[in-house]
Amino acid sequence: MLDLTIAAALDALAAKKISAVELTDAHIAAIETLNPRLNAFITVTADLAREQAKAADAARQAGDAPALSGIPIAMKDLFCTEGVRTTAGSNILSPFVPPYESTVSARLKAAGAVMLGKANLDEFAMGSSNITSAYGVVENPWQRDDGAKLVPGGSSGGSAAAVAARMAMGATGTDTGGSIRQPASFTGIAGIKPTYGRCSRFGIVAFASSLDQAGPMARTVEDCAIMLGAMSGFDERDSTSADRPVPDFRAACARGVKGLRIGIPSEYRVDGMAPEIETLWQAGIDWLRQAGAEIVDVSLPHTKYGLPVYYIVAPAEASSNLARYDGVRFGARVEGEDLIDLYERTRAAGFGAEVKRRIMIGTYVLSAGYYDAYYLRAQKVRALMLRDFNEAFATVDAILTPTAPSAAFAIGEKMDDPVTMYLNDVFTVPSNLAGVPAMSVPAGLDARGLPLGLQVIGRHFDEETVFAVAGALERAAAFSARPAVRAGGTS
Repeated sequence: MLDLTIAAALDALAAKKISAVELTDAHIAAIETLNPRLNAFITVTADLAREQAKAADAARQAGDAPALSGIPIAMKDLFCTEGVRTTAGSNILSPFVPPYESTVSARLKAAGAVMLGKANLDEFAMGSSNITSAYGVVENPWQRDDGAKLVPGGSSGGSAAAVAARMAMGATGTDTGGSIRQPASFTGIAGIKPTYGRCSRFGIVAFASSLDQAGPMARTVEDCAIMLGAMSGFDERDSTSADRPVPDFRAACARGVKGLRIGIPSEYRVDGMAPEIETLWQAGIDWLRQAGAEIVDVSLPHTKYGLPVYYIVAPAEASSNLARYDGVRFGARVEGEDLIDLYERTRAAGFGAEVKRRIMIGTYVLSAGYYDAYYLRAQKVRALMLRDFNEAFATVDAILTPTAPSAAFAIGEKMDDPVTMYLNDVFTVPSNLAGVPAMSVPAGLDARGLPLGLQVIGRHFDEETVFAVAGALERAAAFSARPAVRAGGTS
């Protein structure tokens, strides 16, 4: 059962070959075996999962099974879940039990999904490796040939590791600068960041509000499409939610690419990129051409400014969003001699080093005398990046790039150099700044046996084409490698 895809599990459940309780129990057992090593979950909700599985079986017996009825998933611990602790990977929220449900988790619950637990993440989703969590480092279930323990990518590293290791069939993630796609690439699974506004942000602990977007992570493109269909839709409680119909994403996966024009941006060939990345990118181009697509060179000239713009805009928004964590209204509190001392002590104890770094950067770029020089200029360049994408999509239907400049790296390898760590997002950040949908598809292995992903970028609210191209890549790549550490496998 642990190797079933979501699509196959739904068929098996419908045919009554398995029950939701059996499927859930198998995944809970996998978590009990592997989570002490991988640390993919902060909180495991076994009792709740079994209750939801029993309800799913009853609904199916009554002929009223919704789209994801009985499918066990992990919920990134950034989504508020009523009555279940939500930490955002931070000490400052360690005691926080939300009295309400995020829209995305509520929709998945209404669709019959079974929540196995809350997945680990970089603190407040700030990181590219899942090493900044206050609840410990997450280990990638893949292993390098030298035996080094690897990062799963971040910030949705717990979600990615859980899916790759067969501890969950799918998972929610959030993507601010690549936090769904980069960990998907590092762990050999699929993940999509939909168009900004496609999924409601209500009830998601905010990092950078103009960039954050929820999305699904799963082992196949089709599984991501099934999950995204349940997660999407207008929400009047989120002022940035788009009032757009939700297409049949699953049907789009098999549509093919014949007649589509696929753009290849020259600016994504960067210095220091691993040779295997270039080789895989060319293979992806060849696969799409053979499937009937036309390959077109495009230019995204402001791509080179993506990281500098992102690391001004995102910290600026973070410094504003995280001001609410003061030890007074909710979360952890460290008493002080007066109110200011309480603030200082609470934040000093509650926030980790990376969060403090980004708050200070954000406060600096928003301060008097620096706002125009940094933040305002960054927003102007962001507008130029959006224009680049719009001009490219006037001539092509989708864009193909690598997902990340390398495979997963060793835990601790880049901890002393934040700038080097930030460079992991060089291929993913531009689509967040422009708000366009983008998906990572597992497509090959590097020389050390580690997974690599290809990224498909689409027009605003054209996830259907993204799924069509991603599905074609998935079929051509025929990626079947599995991590060494997984439920039902070796370890």
